[in-house]
Amino acid sequence: MATTAMKGNPVNTSGELPTTGSTAPSFTLVGEGLAPLTSDELKGQRIVLNIFPSVDTGVCATSVRKFNELASGLDNTVVVNVSKDLPFAQARFCGAEGLDKVKVGSDFRGSFGTDYGVLQLDGPLEGLLARAVVVLDEQGTVLHSQLVPEITTEPDYDAAIAALG
Repeated sequence: MATTAMKGNPVNTSGELPTTGSTAPSFTLVGEGLAPLTSDELKGQRIVLNIFPSVDTGVCATSVRKFNELASGLDNTVVVNVSKDLPFAQARFCGAEGLDKVKVGSDFRGSFGTDYGVLQLDGPLEGLLARAVVVLDEQGTVLHSQLVPEITTEPDYDAAIAALG
């Protein structure tokens, strides 16, 4: 179990993020149109997993916008925004914002949060995902992982992008 914080108050998560050098757990998320979005279909590309509680909060929305901006300059890289939001809400947000360089991935009926150790077990957002970033190479090896220490703050974008070399 790892710990993050919400406005300074400790929040426990369901486990630990995959560590640098390890093979990331495979995943199946729900993408646009309720179609499955799997790690297997993304193999051969570098993957940035932008993990957050809900696109309906300011910091989460900012991270989606920022990773969309950064993704436009990355070769052979896909950014997947992962939350428990329904894929309709994620797609509506991205559409309204004109964000077309990222994919949406909902964990509303999956085990991603538990498998990646980011499911919040307590605190005001219990049941939602903690804020984290995991960067994978083309084979699914973890290049970078960050559990953001304070859920109300943005992830370290520079470290995530630097991990891609």
